[in-house]
Amino acid sequence: MAANQEDVKLLGVIASPFVFRVQLALKLKGVEYTFVAQDLKNKSEELLKYNPIHKKVPVLVHNGKPINESLVIVEYIDEAWKGYPILPTHPYNRALARFWANFIDDKVVNSSRKSVFTVDEEERDKNAKEAVEALQVLENEIKGRFFGGEELGFVDIAASFIAYWIPILQEVAGLQLFTSEQFPKLYKWIKNFSTIRLSRKICLLEIHFLPYSKLVMRAFMLQNRLIQSEIQRCEEIKLY
Repeated sequence: MAANQEDVKLLGVIASPFVFRVQLALKLKGVEYTFVAQDLKNKSEELLKYNPIHKKVPVLVHNGKPINESLVIVEYIDEAWKGYPILPTHPYNRALARFWANFIDDKVVNSSRKSVFTVDEEERDKNAKEAVEALQVLENEIKGRFFGGEELGFVDIAASFIAYWIPILQEVAGLQLFTSEQFPKLYKWIKNFSTIRLSRKICLLEIHFLPYSKLVMRAFMLQNRLIQSEIQRCEEIKLY
Protein backbone atom coordinates (compact mmCIF):
# COMPACT_ATOMS: atom_id res chain seq x y z
CA MET A 1 0.00 0.00 0.00
CA ALA A 2 1.41 3.39 -0.94
CA ALA A 3 2.29 5.89 1.78
CA ASN A 4 -0.42 8.32 0.72
CA GLN A 5 -3.05 5.52 0.94
CA GLU A 6 -2.19 4.52 4.48
CA ASP A 7 -4.04 5.67 7.57
CA VAL A 8 -1.69 8.17 9.21
CA LYS A 9 -2.85 10.53 11.95
CA LEU A 10 -0.87 12.96 14.05
CA LEU A 11 -2.32 13.99 17.40
CA GLY A 12 -0.82 17.31 18.42
CA VAL A 13 -1.07 21.01 19.14
CA ILE A 14 0.07 23.81 16.85
CA ALA A 15 2.49 25.54 19.22
CA SER A 16 4.49 22.47 20.21
CA PRO A 17 8.15 22.18 19.20
CA PHE A 18 7.88 18.41 19.64
CA VAL A 19 4.88 18.09 17.32
CA PHE A 20 6.71 20.27 14.79
CA ARG A 21 9.55 17.72 14.68
CA VAL A 22 7.13 15.04 13.56
CA GLN A 23 5.47 17.30 10.99
CA LEU A 24 8.87 18.11 9.55
CA ALA A 25 9.84 14.43 9.28
CA LEU A 26 6.54 13.53 7.61
CA LYS A 27 7.00 16.34 5.07
CA LEU A 28 10.55 15.24 4.30
CA LYS A 29 9.24 11.75 3.55
CA GLY A 30 6.26 13.05 1.58
CA VAL A 31 3.78 11.24 3.82
CA GLU A 32 0.19 12.45 3.75
CA TYR A 33 -1.43 12.55 7.18
CA THR A 34 -4.38 13.89 9.10
CA PHE A 35 -3.63 16.39 11.87
CA VAL A 36 -5.92 15.87 14.87
CA ALA A 37 -5.71 18.97 17.09
CA GLN A 38 -5.77 18.33 20.83
CA ASP A 39 -6.82 20.38 23.84
CA LEU A 40 -4.34 19.44 26.56
CA LYS A 41 -6.53 20.99 29.26
CA ASN A 42 -9.38 18.71 28.22
CA LYS A 43 -7.66 15.60 26.89
CA SER A 44 -9.58 13.61 24.32
CA GLU A 45 -10.48 9.95 24.63
CA GLU A 46 -8.36 9.35 21.55
CA LEU A 47 -5.26 10.83 23.17
CA LEU A 48 -5.82 8.87 26.40
CA LYS A 49 -6.33 5.72 24.36
CA TYR A 50 -3.19 6.08 22.27
CA ASN A 51 -0.90 7.52 24.97
CA PRO A 52 -2.25 6.27 28.31
CA ILE A 53 1.16 6.49 30.04
CA HIS A 54 2.25 10.11 29.47
CA LYS A 55 -1.02 11.51 28.05
CA LYS A 56 0.99 13.96 25.93
CA VAL A 57 1.49 14.92 22.30
CA PRO A 58 2.78 14.18 19.77
CA VAL A 59 1.28 10.79 19.01
CA LEU A 60 1.60 9.29 15.54
CA VAL A 61 -1.05 6.68 14.72
CA HIS A 62 -0.06 4.54 11.74
CA ASN A 63 -2.72 2.08 10.62
CA GLY A 64 -4.19 2.07 14.13
CA LYS A 65 -0.84 1.59 15.91
CA PRO A 66 0.36 4.50 18.12
CA ILE A 67 3.95 5.70 18.49
CA ASN A 68 4.85 8.24 21.20
CA GLU A 69 7.74 10.62 21.97
CA SER A 70 8.88 12.98 19.21
CA LEU A 71 12.36 11.60 18.54
CA VAL A 72 11.12 8.01 18.67
CA ILE A 73 8.42 8.95 16.17
CA VAL A 74 10.94 10.60 13.84
CA GLU A 75 13.06 7.43 13.86
CA TYR A 76 9.95 5.35 13.16
CA ILE A 77 9.03 7.57 10.21
CA ASP A 78 12.52 7.16 8.78
CA GLU A 79 12.26 3.36 8.99
CA ALA A 80 8.61 3.01 7.94
CA TRP A 81 8.77 5.08 4.74
CA LYS A 82 11.31 5.14 1.94
CA GLY A 83 12.59 8.28 0.31
CA TYR A 84 14.45 11.09 2.03
CA PRO A 85 16.98 9.62 4.53
CA ILE A 86 16.62 11.27 7.93
CA LEU A 87 19.13 9.19 9.91
CA PRO A 88 22.59 8.29 8.57
CA THR A 89 23.04 4.81 7.13
CA HIS A 90 26.21 3.88 9.04
CA PRO A 91 25.57 2.51 12.57
CA TYR A 92 28.25 4.72 14.13
CA ASN A 93 26.88 7.88 12.53
CA ARG A 94 23.34 6.87 13.55
CA ALA A 95 24.53 6.48 17.14
CA LEU A 96 26.17 9.92 17.02
CA ALA A 97 22.98 11.48 15.65
CA ARG A 98 20.96 9.95 18.51
CA PHE A 99 23.51 11.21 21.04
CA TRP A 100 23.31 14.81 19.80
CA ALA A 101 19.53 14.74 19.55
CA ASN A 102 19.33 13.62 23.18
CA PHE A 103 21.89 16.27 24.12
CA ILE A 104 19.65 18.94 22.60
CA ASP A 105 16.66 17.75 24.62
CA ASP A 106 18.59 17.34 27.87
CA LYS A 107 20.82 20.41 27.77
CA VAL A 108 19.23 22.98 25.44
CA VAL A 109 15.47 22.43 25.56
CA ASN A 110 15.19 21.76 29.30
CA SER A 111 17.54 24.56 30.36
CA SER A 112 15.94 27.09 28.00
CA ARG A 113 12.45 26.34 29.25
CA LYS A 114 13.52 26.52 32.89
CA SER A 115 15.25 29.85 32.25
CA VAL A 116 11.85 31.25 31.24
CA PHE A 117 9.34 29.50 33.46
CA THR A 118 11.22 29.45 36.78
CA VAL A 119 10.24 32.16 39.29
CA ASP A 120 13.50 32.27 41.24
CA GLU A 121 15.82 34.75 39.51
CA GLU A 122 19.00 32.97 40.56
CA GLU A 123 17.67 29.67 39.24
CA ARG A 124 16.64 31.33 35.98
CA ASP A 125 20.12 32.77 35.51
CA LYS A 126 21.68 29.38 36.25
CA ASN A 127 19.55 27.66 33.61
CA ALA A 128 20.17 30.44 31.08
CA LYS A 129 23.91 29.97 31.58
CA GLU A 130 23.58 26.20 31.10
CA ALA A 131 21.62 26.76 27.89
CA VAL A 132 24.28 29.11 26.52
CA GLU A 133 27.03 26.60 27.38
CA ALA A 134 25.11 23.85 25.57
CA LEU A 135 24.62 26.08 22.53
CA GLN A 136 28.36 26.68 22.46
CA VAL A 137 28.97 22.92 22.34
CA LEU A 138 26.57 22.64 19.41
CA GLU A 139 28.21 25.61 17.69
CA ASN A 140 31.44 23.61 17.59
CA GLU A 141 29.69 20.56 16.11
CA ILE A 142 28.39 22.15 12.91
CA LYS A 143 30.58 20.96 10.06
CA GLY A 144 28.60 22.06 7.01
CA ARG A 145 25.23 23.60 6.14
CA PHE A 146 23.62 21.27 8.67
CA PHE A 147 24.70 19.14 11.62
CA GLY A 148 25.10 16.02 9.51
CA GLY A 149 26.79 17.77 6.60
CA GLU A 150 25.08 19.25 3.56
CA GLU A 151 21.61 17.74 4.01
CA LEU A 152 19.07 18.31 6.77
CA GLY A 153 18.79 15.26 9.04
CA PHE A 154 17.86 13.84 12.43
CA VAL A 155 19.89 16.24 14.57
CA ASP A 156 18.57 19.24 12.64
CA ILE A 157 15.01 18.11 13.25
CA ALA A 158 15.77 17.76 16.97
CA ALA A 159 17.39 21.20 16.90
CA SER A 160 14.37 22.88 15.29
CA PHE A 161 13.66 24.10 18.84
CA ILE A 162 16.70 26.37 18.46
CA ALA A 163 15.61 27.74 15.10
CA TYR A 164 12.05 28.59 16.09
CA TRP A 165 11.52 28.58 19.84
CA ILE A 166 14.66 30.15 21.28
CA PRO A 167 14.00 33.42 19.39
CA ILE A 168 10.43 33.33 20.77
CA LEU A 169 11.68 32.66 24.31
CA GLN A 170 14.12 35.54 24.01
CA GLU A 171 11.49 37.96 22.77
CA VAL A 172 8.78 36.95 25.24
CA ALA A 173 10.99 36.63 28.33
CA GLY A 174 13.57 39.30 27.52
CA LEU A 175 16.42 36.79 27.61
CA GLN A 176 19.65 36.92 25.67
CA LEU A 177 20.53 33.30 24.98
CA PHE A 178 21.41 33.57 21.33
CA THR A 179 23.04 36.18 19.11
CA SER A 180 24.75 36.00 15.73
CA GLU A 181 27.93 37.35 17.34
CA GLN A 182 28.03 34.61 19.97
CA PHE A 183 27.09 31.76 17.66
CA PRO A 184 27.86 32.58 14.00
CA LYS A 185 27.67 28.94 12.85
CA LEU A 186 24.34 28.31 14.58
CA TYR A 187 22.99 31.57 13.23
CA LYS A 188 23.97 30.53 9.70
CA TRP A 189 22.44 27.09 10.35
CA ILE A 190 19.13 28.76 11.28
CA LYS A 191 19.19 30.64 7.98
CA ASN A 192 19.84 27.39 6.08
CA PHE A 193 17.13 25.62 8.07
CA SER A 194 14.60 28.35 7.38
CA THR A 195 15.21 28.41 3.62
CA ILE A 196 14.29 24.76 3.15
CA ARG A 197 11.04 24.76 1.20
CA LEU A 198 9.41 21.43 1.92
CA SER A 199 6.00 22.45 0.62
CA ARG A 200 3.70 25.45 0.42
CA LYS A 201 1.80 24.05 3.35
CA ILE A 202 4.83 24.24 5.62
CA CYS A 203 5.49 27.81 4.52
CA LEU A 204 1.92 28.81 5.36
CA LEU A 205 2.23 26.98 8.66
CA GLU A 206 5.27 29.07 9.58
CA ILE A 207 3.43 32.35 8.88
CA HIS A 208 0.53 31.58 11.21
CA PHE A 209 2.44 29.40 13.60
CA LEU A 210 4.99 31.86 14.98
CA PRO A 211 2.63 34.65 16.14
CA TYR A 212 0.35 32.03 17.72
CA SER A 213 3.34 30.46 19.50
CA LYS A 214 4.30 33.82 21.00
CA LEU A 215 0.81 34.30 22.39
CA VAL A 216 0.76 30.81 23.86
CA MET A 217 4.24 31.25 25.33
CA ARG A 218 3.32 34.55 27.00
CA ALA A 219 0.14 33.09 28.49
CA PHE A 220 1.84 29.93 29.69
CA MET A 221 4.80 31.81 31.14
CA LEU A 222 2.52 34.18 33.06
CA GLN A 223 0.37 31.34 34.36
CA ASN A 224 3.39 29.30 35.41
CA ARG A 225 5.05 32.18 37.26
CA LEU A 226 1.84 33.08 39.06
CA ILE A 227 1.44 29.50 40.26
CA GLN A 228 5.04 29.25 41.42
CA SER A 229 4.84 32.62 43.17
CA GLU A 230 1.74 31.48 45.06
CA ILE A 231 3.45 28.23 46.08
CA GLN A 232 6.47 30.20 47.31
CA ARG A 233 4.25 32.59 49.24
CA CYS A 234 2.36 29.73 50.89
CA GLU A 235 5.65 28.15 51.95
CA GLU A 236 6.78 31.47 53.48
CA ILE A 237 3.51 31.72 55.41
CA LYS A 238 4.06 28.26 56.84
CA LEU A 239 7.55 29.21 57.97
CA TYR A 240 6.36 32.11 60.12
